Amino acid sequence: MAAALILRGSASFLCKPRTVHTASLALVCSRAMASKTPVGFIGLGNMGNPMAKNLVKQGYPVIAYDVFPEACKEFQDSGAQVTDSPADVAERADRIITMLPSSPNAVEVYMGANGILKKVKKGSLLIDSSTIDPAVSKELAKAVEKMGAVFMDAPVSGGVGAARAGNLTFMVGGVEQEFDAAKELLTCMGSNVVYCGEVGTGQAAKICNNMLLAISMIGTAEAMNLGIRLGLDPKLLAKILNMSSGRCWSSDTYNPVPGVMEGVPSANNYQGGFGTTLMAK
Repeated sequence: MAAALILRGSASFLCKPRTVHTASLALVCSRAMASKTPVGFIGLGNMGNPMAKNLVKQGYPVIAYDVFPEACKEFQDSGAQVTDSPADVAERADRIITMLPSSPNAVEVYMGANGILKKVKKGSLLIDSSTIDPAVSKELAKAVEKMGAVFMDAPVSGGVGAARAGNLTFMVGGVEQEFDAAKELLTCMGSNVVYCGEVGTGQAAKICNNMLLAISMIGTAEAMNLGIRLGLDPKLLAKILNMSSGRCWSSDTYNPVPGVMEGVPSANNYQGGFGTTLMAK
């Protein structure tokens, strides 16, 4: 990741008195005003990979880690720093984004033997964009706070396509005074960054969204399957649905039937999509 932090507000605004611990206040302000300081990124999977690439495109130096070394290779080839553990990322960067598959993965990356908290610096900003249990986010936030750092949950919506295009929606929970500092990075990867409230509320919003998406995707798949079995052309049926009251994101943007749309998982043997295991969690 390689790029300067673009300050959209004045230095005085970014460093106004905050409710975070005074011990880390000066470090937080210094971080907000930093120029071309590294950003750590942990988790370079289907979502994390394009998200990290968008940070690089915006000029941020990236310090990367993934449990699978091959996931880091293209970043290393492009000149990014690659480390051996989350702790090493925390030692080199005071702004870190994590994008992990599940709650246990998040706990391990933050609190494990070689986790972020082993070497995290006071005043660091830690943003978790994984979709995990809100209770786990709160647990992580408490542990991070004890180390004098700041934790925010910022799960995303939009899928792999939006991650590549930099059009993700971020739902952010945490200390409100830190939202602007987080937003500086998140706007490099998304077109919508919404503050939801205290830690865990970002995850709560994401869970609600996922529930609705799952329902609409199942309904779209069933409706398309029924129409095909009754003799309708799937492209024609999708067109009718999308100009009628049944229209939804699953039908007009992410249609689950092969051959109906290009650039979606169903057009690529369902590769690169959001797996049912991840939805079920």
